[in-house]
Amino acid sequence: MDTAKTYEDIKKVLKKHRQSHLLAFWDQLDKAQRRNLLSQIHRLDFVKIDYWVADYVKKNASVAISGDLAPASFYGYEPDDTRQKQKYARAVNLGKELMRQGKVAAFVVAGGQGTRLGFDGPKGDFPISPVKNKTLFQIFAEYITAASQKYKTDCPWYIMTSPLNRTRTEEIFRSNDYYGLEEKNVFIFQQGTMPNFSTDGRILLADKANLSCSPDGHGGSLKALYQSGAIEDMKRRGVEFVSYFQIDNPLINIFDPLFIGLHALDKAEMSSRAVIKTGPFEKVGNFCLADGRLNIIEYSDLPDELAEKRNPDKSLTFKLGSIAIHIINRAFVEKLNADGFSLPLHRALKKIPNIDDCGEPVGPDEPNGVKLETFVFDAVPLASKSIILETLRSEEFAPTKNATGVDSIESTKKMMVDRAARWLESAGLNIPKKTDGSIDCVLEITPGFALQKEDVKEKLNQIPQIKPGDKICLT
Repeated sequence: MDTAKTYEDIKKVLKKHRQSHLLAFWDQLDKAQRRNLLSQIHRLDFVKIDYWVADYVKKNASVAISGDLAPASFYGYEPDDTRQKQKYARAVNLGKELMRQGKVAAFVVAGGQGTRLGFDGPKGDFPISPVKNKTLFQIFAEYITAASQKYKTDCPWYIMTSPLNRTRTEEIFRSNDYYGLEEKNVFIFQQGTMPNFSTDGRILLADKANLSCSPDGHGGSLKALYQSGAIEDMKRRGVEFVSYFQIDNPLINIFDPLFIGLHALDKAEMSSRAVIKTGPFEKVGNFCLADGRLNIIEYSDLPDELAEKRNPDKSLTFKLGSIAIHIINRAFVEKLNADGFSLPLHRALKKIPNIDDCGEPVGPDEPNGVKLETFVFDAVPLASKSIILETLRSEEFAPTKNATGVDSIESTKKMMVDRAARWLESAGLNIPKKTDGSIDCVLEITPGFALQKEDVKEKLNQIPQIKPGDKICLT
């Protein structure tokens, strides 16, 4: 690369788009640093960046909410009537058959760090199981292993990381021998990034030779799947359906035959699981019909009067909350990328470390810049057909987001123990309880022992008597 020529060309481009400060420390950089910086700048699309600055950085572009919003229809956790019961049975059989044929893959979004948990490393490496302290990565790997054995197939696992943790994630999997999975069935790749901005629209510098960038959000997964070669790998394997979930939820039922089967029966392209919201302003996305098309609207974007609207029976009208669990057709991801699609941007005011005009590090105490990201659920309206299947929060949704309080390490472990107790009780076992009704033991059911509640009944002879204060892991 002719650095001098490229430098002059890029200098003109930066001046035109009011970003000349990116070369402010050019004279202080060595040759390698200069080439690296020019390469970073060269990859930027300044026409788009000018638009982002105008509409999302200097102001917060309002989310386009249709005036004609209606609650979305959905499949209930239990079938409504005999006809639907028969459909659920057909769906379960179809889902199991698709699993046996190797047509379903697992896909986890794992780009986050464990910072909010007080943990230095990829969130997937955080130990969370209540007895054995297994990490999230290990729990999911054991689930995939158990499902592969149950359906006599190889279930591939696609793992999207970020620039923050890709290298460390790969090291973790190698050092743990891929948790018993075959290396060829684990596909680790990296999502894209977007530049960070000051509130006046200037791209921030991380240091004198590097732009400040952040991962492009879980919506970037649909591009990263395609650009990384993951979609091509799925095509080679014959995978048609992708089970999408996020790294922080150890209760996830990755391969639910009912969900897979209903999605396939209804010829949907992208489908979702939902829970009934705990209240009008719970911080989850809201399933709505906007002019007849299914949308998921962020809790912060749904007008208060709609969030609080009630049915005659006093239940919330917009009661379905999104929990970031989807079935996505491989062909749908291919179609989106072939059309050169882009998802809507979402603006977040954040504390962003950077350097100032003198090249001195800035570690802000208050939000000082704007990060832009995309959300995967914004692809739902692009699907020709999309279904929603209700699940119980207690069965499938225990996000581990905070060190303490709501959606915390403590609440997740409690939910794991409570679910294990319910599964054992459903098989006829007695679980010791305290006087307040809480569980008086610590229980852990590994995926190798049971993938779902019904599996427990087949292994009653392997379960010891459970006494108050016991710590028992069924494996």
